[in-house]
Amino acid sequence: MKLPRDISGEQLAHDLRRYGYEITRQTGSHLRLTSNIHGSQHHATIPAHRELRVGTLNAILTEVDEYLGMSRDALIAELFGS
Repeated sequence: MKLPRDISGEQLAHDLRRYGYEITRQTGSHLRLTSNIHGSQHHATIPAHRELRVGTLNAILTEVDEYLGMSRDALIAELFGS
């Protein structure tokens, strides 16, 4: 599936809340998200930029879908409605 080209770091952090991710800290221009839904903590770091680069977005989503145990395409469809 094609990734959106205009999503911000803050918007992605907000969208990941439905999967149990919460912003636990911010250092400079990076947000640290933590999820604890599977009994073990998972951390994701997201740049708080206006537009995320496609490669950065892809890496974050790959890390999240591995933790959640779902396919990348299913995660993208749920997050971005594609």
